[in-house]
Amino acid sequence: MIIGIDGSEANEITRVGSSEYTYQLLKALYRISVMGKTKNEFRIFIKQSEINELPEENLHWRYEKLSSTHLWMIKKIVPRLLFGGKIDVFFSPTHYLPIFTSVPQVCTIHDLGYLMFSEQFKRYDYWQLKYWTAISIFISKYIISISNSTKKDIVRHYHFASNKVKTVYHGVDHDVYNDKITEHLVRHVKNKYKIANNYILSIGTLKPSKNIIGIIKSFGNLIKENEEIVRGYQLVIAGKKGWFYHEMFLLIEELKIQDKVIFTDYLAGDDKPALYKGARFLISPSFWEGFGMHVLEAMACGVPVISSRAGSLEEVAGSAGIFVDPYDISDITLKMRQLMMMDDKDYNNLVRKCISRASEFNWDKTAQETLNVLERINK
Repeated sequence: MIIGIDGSEANEITRVGSSEYTYQLLKALYRISVMGKTKNEFRIFIKQSEINELPEENLHWRYEKLSSTHLWMIKKIVPRLLFGGKIDVFFSPTHYLPIFTSVPQVCTIHDLGYLMFSEQFKRYDYWQLKYWTAISIFISKYIISISNSTKKDIVRHYHFASNKVKTVYHGVDHDVYNDKITEHLVRHVKNKYKIANNYILSIGTLKPSKNIIGIIKSFGNLIKENEEIVRGYQLVIAGKKGWFYHEMFLLIEELKIQDKVIFTDYLAGDDKPALYKGARFLISPSFWEGFGMHVLEAMACGVPVISSRAGSLEEVAGSAGIFVDPYDISDITLKMRQLMMMDDKDYNNLVRKCISRASEFNWDKTAQETLNVLERINK
């Protein structure tokens, strides 16, 4: 079978969210291929002229460069599927599938949060997500959901899709994210970002769904209520600017905690593991998450996680997580205080639980289960 894959997001220089998912998935599919565990051939479609960090081509793994243009999926992928030679199944690791093609298609749906929180999106992005995703769900042969939470949302909004949704969890790269990261690397990263003290870490694109406003308010409460607890701590917010983020900076000024908060902007991949490792804990009280790779990455590094019960986060963190109501600032504040004051014995027990939970996820398993879905096309 010849499998066509939209690999354009994996070929980005800066990868977050679905682009990191696509990148890790392609690498794992490649490993399965070169190890001879599948006889399928792969055609990876990209729109960049250069190939960035993707696996090398071989007899069964080829890249097809299609010139970049507006509506690339429709203008370039559709003609390729119709007239460019045999493709047995087309897979999009994002929400969007090309329309007007007879080739069987599979797509990954990451979340449907935009249907519940439309005000948190730019208008164009919202309408594209709403309608193109609905079309993709309708025309797909199968749908990959990255969590059971997202699967339930898909079935609730699109009842006709109930028999074609399969949950395939993300993985974590244990060669990169683990508890063996050295103190030397941690010190290097802290020096690079001018982190002088112990710190609490938030990772993710600066956008409303991440509830960074809630994190800042809770941290501000701790400073106001009992400065002794946070005297040795800074709040590190790592992530590129997304949208509607200006309120975060205004709030920090209003609370007069500029000296306590560090924004790193986009975090280079080489820095992320050490930044996780050095944190007291990761804080992620998102209003929703399709999966939450940052939660797994932190736990794999032996870093406890405070996350919301919204979306998939409770499903991912399992019994190793500490959970909050994302709408309750006092709850977030309380859980932050508890972890900052936790004694060494309880903290170390929690660290072990985090490492154990993260060990249950890996990208090779994700790739094999994804391949199983794609191979159903011929059955």
